[in-house]
Parts: sequence; structure tokens; C-alpha cells
Amino acid sequence: MKEMDIGEVARRSGVPSSTLRYYEEKGLIHSIGRRGLSRVFRADVLQRLSLIALGQSAAFSLDDIAALLGADGQPAIDHKRLAEKADELDRTIEHLSAIRDELRRAAACPAPRHIECPSFQKMLDAVSTGDLKRKAGRGNLRRHGS
Repeated sequence: MKEMDIGEVARRSGVPSSTLRYYEEKGLIHSIGRRGLSRVFRADVLQRLSLIALGQSAAFSLDDIAALLGADGQPAIDHKRLAEKADELDRTIEHLSAIRDELRRAAACPAPRHIECPSFQKMLDAVSTGDLKRKAGRGNLRRHGS
């Protein structure tokens, strides 16, 4: 199996050397030794880095990713944890969608100044009472006024 020094891994993966060293410190990747002062990795580290990037794109923390990666470099899939993460992402999407809708309503307000817009005032009131966050968290924001 081909070996690569840290510079080549960084070039081929697009992951900076400093991040590779951090990932090694966290136990996410493992070097197989050194060539001079440079760490050396097996070529399969590129696949492991792809798995780490995939986990990060799904909003997993590095600790979560470490738990999902087996010591042999193969994913140790925890189906329950994946389902929980999918549910968490659904809640985040609902929350952000509700806030996006409120911002669009405020942007469309015909009042000369947003501070004069009834819809914008209702949104400000909801923010000050914490109601906007609670409603957005439940995906229950409704149209106000305009």
C-alpha cells in the first residue's frame, strides 16, 4: 500500500496539515511513522478524511465522528445515532425555515420604515418575549398582519 507524507495528504485531500495534525491528536486519523520530520500516512487515510468531511457536512461534531469511525478505518454505523441526527437536522431546518419566512414578511412590508410595519413590530415583540424562538423551534410561526 502506498504511503504519503503529511504534505501530500494535505495536497490530495485539501485538508491543511495543521488540521491533519489536530485530527491525529483527536484520534480520527493515525500516522504510521515519520519520514524525517514529516508524518507518514497510509493511502487509505484519504478515505477516512472523506468520511470525516461527510460527518461534518451532516453537522456531527468531531467527537461524534470519532465514535462513528472504527479503529480499522471503516465506519461503525450507529443507526440510532444517525436517526437522531436526522431528527435534529429536521428541527433545525424547521427553525431556520420559520425565521426565513418571518424575514421575508418583514422585507415585503410596504411601510416606509420597517419600524412602522405592524408585521415587523409583531416579530420584534415575539423576539423580546422569547416567543419567536419557541414558535420557530416548533415550526409554528404564523403570518402577522401584512
